[in-house]
Amino acid sequence: MTKLLVSVTNAEEALQAVEAGADIIDLKNPLEGALGALPLSVIEGAVLAVDGRRITSATIGDLPMDPDLVLEAVKAVAACGVDIVKVGFFGTASQHQECIAALKPVVRQHNVSIVAVLMADMSPDFEIVQTLRQAGFFGVMLDTARKDGRHLLNHMSLCQLQDFLESAHGLQTGLAGSLKMENIEQLKKLKPSYIGVRGAVCESFNRVAKLSKAQVSALKFVLHNNNTPAENADLV
Repeated sequence: MTKLLVSVTNAEEALQAVEAGADIIDLKNPLEGALGALPLSVIEGAVLAVDGRRITSATIGDLPMDPDLVLEAVKAVAACGVDIVKVGFFGTASQHQECIAALKPVVRQHNVSIVAVLMADMSPDFEIVQTLRQAGFFGVMLDTARKDGRHLLNHMSLCQLQDFLESAHGLQTGLAGSLKMENIEQLKKLKPSYIGVRGAVCESFNRVAKLSKAQVSALKFVLHNNNTPAENADLV
């Protein structure tokens, strides 16, 4: 069963995504990069609007891999009431290890669900997944850092994506990165926990344009069309 994650920029778009059938409402600012952060007040407002009807997530921004900076951002976003906090891994292997170590106490002591976002266009090392698992991270996903017209499958083959998903067994897994409608059927066969989109569900397929409720509905149909009745029941 693969769920649909839709990135939204405010409470209004969050409600549209809920009504159109998105399974996960993801809060981020596409004007500020791949994982641009929204103001905390906007995140709080969207969480209140969703009112527990869907899983919510939010990004902390395209931050440098400074452990103190990342830790404070995670705490601030978690305090907004989201179910999941997404952290982009943009640095070196050693910086990544330092940030994971800094976040480990938050995960263990405060039960914050963190998803690490690895960048498919920055030569990610999948060996980090074992460290994320040991630290208690909730999940790991692939996205693209550069929004230059290329998508996830321009950077990784289906075999490489399958290897990533197998390495992350036991964690929630996500695939994203400027995905188009035609990519969804291919990726669904790999059975990630969820597939994430923004541009594919916006007007003119422009990630910085307004959300299109009709396109969210259409994408949900494509993604869930081949689910069994039991799987679709789990999505309600």
